[in-house]
Amino acid sequence: MRPFTFNPGPRLLAGPDQGQALAEKLPPGACLFVTDADLMQLGLTDAYRAAIGAGRELIVFDAVEADPSKQTLLAATEAGRVAGVTSVVGFGGGSPMDVAKLASYLLGSGDDLDEIWGVGLAKGRRLSLALVPTTAGTGSEATPISVITCEGSVKLAVNSEPLIADWAVLDAVLTLALPAHVTAATGIDAIVHSVEAYTSARLKNPLSDALAREALMLLSRNLPRVIAQPDNLEARSAMLLGAHLAGLAFSNAPVAGVHALAYPLGGLHHLPHGLTNALMLRHVLAHNLESAREHYAELAEILEPGCAGQGSQARAALLISRLDELARNSGLALRLRDHGIGFDEAPHLAREAMKQTRLLVNNPCEISEGDAQRLYEAAW
Repeated sequence: MRPFTFNPGPRLLAGPDQGQALAEKLPPGACLFVTDADLMQLGLTDAYRAAIGAGRELIVFDAVEADPSKQTLLAATEAGRVAGVTSVVGFGGGSPMDVAKLASYLLGSGDDLDEIWGVGLAKGRRLSLALVPTTAGTGSEATPISVITCEGSVKLAVNSEPLIADWAVLDAVLTLALPAHVTAATGIDAIVHSVEAYTSARLKNPLSDALAREALMLLSRNLPRVIAQPDNLEARSAMLLGAHLAGLAFSNAPVAGVHALAYPLGGLHHLPHGLTNALMLRHVLAHNLESAREHYAELAEILEPGCAGQGSQARAALLISRLDELARNSGLALRLRDHGIGFDEAPHLAREAMKQTRLLVNNPCEISEGDAQRLYEAAW
């Protein structure tokens, strides 16, 4: 066995109605509760805020937007600093959780944000941190990664071990209210995490592989079920667990080209992250086909067990076809033109994608600027 390292992620509280259990895990003192206005309006935060706020001051920051900005992160951090909080809870999709992770770190460490962008540069101490996902997709509750939209719509990330939460809550009841298009996009996002972790050119290891395979099985089998039966709590639970396992996988074996080309679509056009991954998935996987053929062939057997007797080329192509079908059958529109993106934007998108060096280095084969432009044109 080749040497490897593996970080097991946060401790888990899994099951419905975990607000009181979570409250008991937090330290005494004021708590910064990071979420978004929509979740507040829907009432999804009510039970958790009531439990956490019983006996401690609760500072609610609900101004997190999709693709959260640096200004939003700094505002959340300042709200926590003024109140002297001792803990942070991130409640919502990837955006509130990303803000909560970095706010917790900045409050605890006192570091300058602009000094810690990148991998392994945040080495200080954060405040107590708990994360509660309300979508089955980002896996952000499992990862040491926070992605923030900065000047010029460029997405920058902090990827460092101190951002791993103390606790994560997997409460599938919180995902029951998701609209079908959000369920679809976040589900495809999690599937991309599992596939890219399994084929990552860096840090792939036996444990990340096992988690990625189990995640892909749970997600691919249950995504059609939750689209067809939105109130199916068993399927919702399986999706939430699959997303978490995929998050653990890619926090150890990092994602690659699909994400690198997805980020400019989100940053420049403000499309949901899961949707942007779905838009580029088939095209980047096809670009990787020869380099990742054996790994794609292995994953194909999870989606279609009867294909085991076929050659690796056929199975690898089958994986790409089946994943494309999953996305289409989930109701997502999978052409860039469907979302107001012009064909002539491909060169600019390609230049922006080349800035995602931390992701491109993980791809099974090189993606040049010319390759990226061709892939955007193919996706148009």
